[in-house]
Amino acid sequence: MKRVFSLFMTLFALTSLLVATACSSSSSGGDGPGTINFYSPETPDMAKELGEAYEKAVDGATVNVQYAGTNVLVNRMMAEKDNPQADVWYGGGGILPFEAAVDKGIITPFTPELAEGWETVENGIKVKHQDGYYTGAEIFVLGFVYNTDLVSEEEAPKTWEDLLDPKWEGKIQFSNPAASGTATLMVLSQMMLQGEEEGWEYFQKLSDQANSIPDSGSGPTQSVAKGEAAIGVGFDFMAYEQQAKGETVDFVVPEKTPILVNPVSLVKDGPNPEGGKDFINFLLSEEGQQILADWYHIPINPNVESKTPLNVENIKNNAIDLDIEWVIENYDRIRNEWKSKIK
Repeated sequence: MKRVFSLFMTLFALTSLLVATACSSSSSGGDGPGTINFYSPETPDMAKELGEAYEKAVDGATVNVQYAGTNVLVNRMMAEKDNPQADVWYGGGGILPFEAAVDKGIITPFTPELAEGWETVENGIKVKHQDGYYTGAEIFVLGFVYNTDLVSEEEAPKTWEDLLDPKWEGKIQFSNPAASGTATLMVLSQMMLQGEEEGWEYFQKLSDQANSIPDSGSGPTQSVAKGEAAIGVGFDFMAYEQQAKGETVDFVVPEKTPILVNPVSLVKDGPNPEGGKDFINFLLSEEGQQILADWYHIPINPNVESKTPLNVENIKNNAIDLDIEWVIENYDRIRNEWKSKIK
């Protein structure tokens, strides 16, 4: 009986060891990259496609896609800080949430292979963090969406000042800066260009032109596609996605406007850092970038062509120099002041 019990305990210990080894291999790599926990607020179907493409390309890989809004994901990573669950964080409407995340201690430096030779700023666009905390995965342009049934290419606004033309009264939409990161970027960029006093005057006039100020960053573009507005403020890909669906919309890059990267970062102390690094390299590879291009985003990899009329070369002269430190310092204040200043 003692011999049977001893044999049972030996087999139990061996089984436990094998299970522990398998679990360790699954999370930390082993013979493959294992399971990669991927946090993203970007289009769920696009994020899912990125994960599935990586799984297909890399033996032994599993990508667990977790979708939520940017603020929700940042709060989740803060709550998980003592026991991080994510490996990779991609996207958030541009660099601002990532700049703020550096001081929060939830992301860690990693430079993907493609970005090793990049300068911090190229063509007037900050393409990566100076200390490697994030790297641009694609380029976003803030501009004007217009309904081509209601507005001709010639009469479409070309500058931010053009939006104040009396002919657009009651025909414009932009999202609410108190709720939308897209609109907050719009407001902060104009404050930097005009100064705060002139900036607030500008936005009071612009709000008087609007027929609606929705909370969603994509709301104005959707309204333009439906003919509920003639002009909307949004990112380029929002317009081109609608255009690809057959909607009668087009996009204008204003003469001077925010042009910024949408980044990817390695999460600090994530369960599978090596798998996370490999996935980030895939995201910037030609295969990963082609997926972004197929969703009408401007790829940052020079070997992948944009499926829209926009690329780095033909938009770089439109980029304004964003004072990132000023933006971070004033981000919350300006959003809060919008509620009291704009009626």
